[in-house]
Amino acid sequence: MFTILPIKGYLDQIDGFYCDGISAGLKSNGKKDLGFIYSDTLCDVEAVFTKNKFQAAPLRHYQMYDKDFQTNFILINSKNANALTGQKGIDDINEIFSSLKFDITNPIMSSTGVIANPIPKEKIIAGANTFDLSSKNAESLAEAIMTTDAYPKTCMYEVKLEDGSSFKIGAVSKGAGMINPNLATMLCFICTDASIPKEDMKELLEVNSHTTFNAISVDGDTSTNDTVLLLANKKSKAYDKEAFKEVLRLVMHDMAMLMVADGEGAKKAVAFEVINAANDEEAQTAAKALSNSLLVKTALYGEDPNFGRIASTIGASQIQCDETKLVISYNDVIVYNKGEILLDDICEAKAVQVLKNSEYKVLCDLGIGEGKFTAYGCDLGYEYIKINADYRT
Repeated sequence: MFTILPIKGYLDQIDGFYCDGISAGLKSNGKKDLGFIYSDTLCDVEAVFTKNKFQAAPLRHYQMYDKDFQTNFILINSKNANALTGQKGIDDINEIFSSLKFDITNPIMSSTGVIANPIPKEKIIAGANTFDLSSKNAESLAEAIMTTDAYPKTCMYEVKLEDGSSFKIGAVSKGAGMINPNLATMLCFICTDASIPKEDMKELLEVNSHTTFNAISVDGDTSTNDTVLLLANKKSKAYDKEAFKEVLRLVMHDMAMLMVADGEGAKKAVAFEVINAANDEEAQTAAKALSNSLLVKTALYGEDPNFGRIASTIGASQIQCDETKLVISYNDVIVYNKGEILLDDICEAKAVQVLKNSEYKVLCDLGIGEGKFTAYGCDLGYEYIKINADYRT
């Protein structure tokens, strides 16, 4: 038995972890753009990275370490992705770390921002050398890693175990655009004092990624820099695998839902739940097709219960489906039932009221088998175009 309690606050409440964010001049508006996470003891670390074939320099730098390396420092910058920068991008990371005036072990770099620009290493070195590694300022860190995010994204939990011991886990992340299954344009840093075995870290990260970060979509694009890092300093000496699996799922789900709700210009966060598919894989295919469909997203933006787009997207996904078995509903408002169109004036008015909410569910019952999967997405409107048309400036 275990109890999971949400905590007001940030990951700097975890014993042994320190963090902060500053302005190093990467952003022309003077906002914070460089941050760090530091542990006063070495941490085990595991990561999940983008499936994009053009992985950015920070990801390739990380993968040059030995498999079971430990670290005590993560350096994070926004405004520049250090992607498509070749070997020079990796060399620049090494130069940055060799120029820091404090002792760190196997440092990790994480970057987000514009692709295909050399990283401004001089500004990063100058800024990083002003860090106070005793700072506990996770709010500033959350601000520093933002790009087009409308707000910072954090969460914290404490887990109390049956034997009276406890551990904490917290996260800070960024992500609002270029978000698509196989992670998102997202960075997520999860810290814990749980005494989790190294072999459990990768397993539980990958298991929980499937239904969280790999289940969300804003615009159908997968970035070069997507990263989820899990750091464990084990100071609590407490651990239970099932408890950790569940609280890690909650942390990753919280972060994923905040990203969907903050999709560039988005006003609505939508769960696309597909049930009774031939199998879980086909349910996943259909749900992700719905969360990625631009026609579906724009209909959601217009608060238009155009279920024909939903049905068409399911059919185009090439899974097993039959219109005489298909049921489509917005929350509990059924608009299509096994070949019968129910969208008369009364039904449409009810459906429109659902679509006016900031959060709701599109439920598709395929009536074929027992497979199920839920993907998460958002609407897509004019603000998305405005943000991305001006992104490099």
